[in-house]
Amino acid sequence: MNKTPVFFISDSTGITAKTLGSSVLSQFDEVDFDPVVLPYIDSVKKATQVMLRIKDAREITGIRPIIFDTVVNPDIHAILRQADALHFDILNQYLKPLEQELGHQSSFTVGKAHGGTDNDEYKDRINAVHFAMENDDGGKTRQYDQADIILVGVSRCGKTPTSLYLALQFGIFAANYPITEDDFDDLENFGIPKALKHFKKKIVGLTIEPERLSSIRNERKSGSRYASLRQCEYEVNEAESMYRQMGIDCITTTDVSIEEIAAKVLASAGIERT
Repeated sequence: MNKTPVFFISDSTGITAKTLGSSVLSQFDEVDFDPVVLPYIDSVKKATQVMLRIKDAREITGIRPIIFDTVVNPDIHAILRQADALHFDILNQYLKPLEQELGHQSSFTVGKAHGGTDNDEYKDRINAVHFAMENDDGGKTRQYDQADIILVGVSRCGKTPTSLYLALQFGIFAANYPITEDDFDDLENFGIPKALKHFKKKIVGLTIEPERLSSIRNERKSGSRYASLRQCEYEVNEAESMYRQMGIDCITTTDVSIEEIAAKVLASAGIERT
C-alpha cells in the first residue's frame, strides 16, 4: 500500500515547516506518511521543479500529496499551488490574522524564524553545549555547582541526548550522572550517590521500562549481562527506589521524544523556556 506523500517546503532551512507539520501529522497514527523536506526553495526555477515532483508523486502513488510550506515569495507560492495537493501555508495562516489584530504589517522576511539570533543568546547556547559535553556521564562532578539541571538515571536511558537538546535549544547548563551498581552501595549509606548529595534541588530523574532498556543495550552489547533483562530490571528498580526515597521527580523516557522529555524536565525543574 502506498504511503501519503508529504512535502515540507521552505525558502529557508525548513525547520519550522517540518516541526509544525510533523506535529499535526503525529495525530494520525493509522496513516503511513512519506515525508520529504525541501529547504531553500527560493527561486521560480526551483519552485517549478518542486511542483513537477509533487505532481509525479500524485501520479505514482494515486494519493493526493500534502504540503506544509513557510515560503514568503508569492510568485513561488503561485507555482506550488499548481500541484494537485492539500496545501497548508503556515506563515500566512498566522500572519494575516495577527496583522489585522495588531494593526501592523509583518516584516515577511525569509528565514526570520531562525535568523537574526541575538549574539549573546548564541554564545550562551554554545557555552551550554560545551558544559553538557564536559559533564556527560559524570565526567566532571566538581562543576555541578554551575549546573541548572542534573539528569540522573541508569545507563542508556536518554540522559545525554536530553542534556544536549536542553543546551542547544534553550541554553540550559545540563549535567548528567549515570547511576551504576557502584552507586547502589552509596544509596544504602547516604540515600543518594555521594557526588550528588549537595545538589538534590537540581536533580531530575529519568527512568525507562526494563524491556525497552534491554533492547537498547543489546544494540550496543548484544548478549551481555549489561543488556540482560534481569540486569535492566534490577538497575531500574534501584534507581526508581532512590527517586521515591529522596522525593526526586521521575520522568519516563520510554517511547517519548527528546522534545517531550526536555519539556517535562524543564517543567519539573521549574525553569521557564525563553
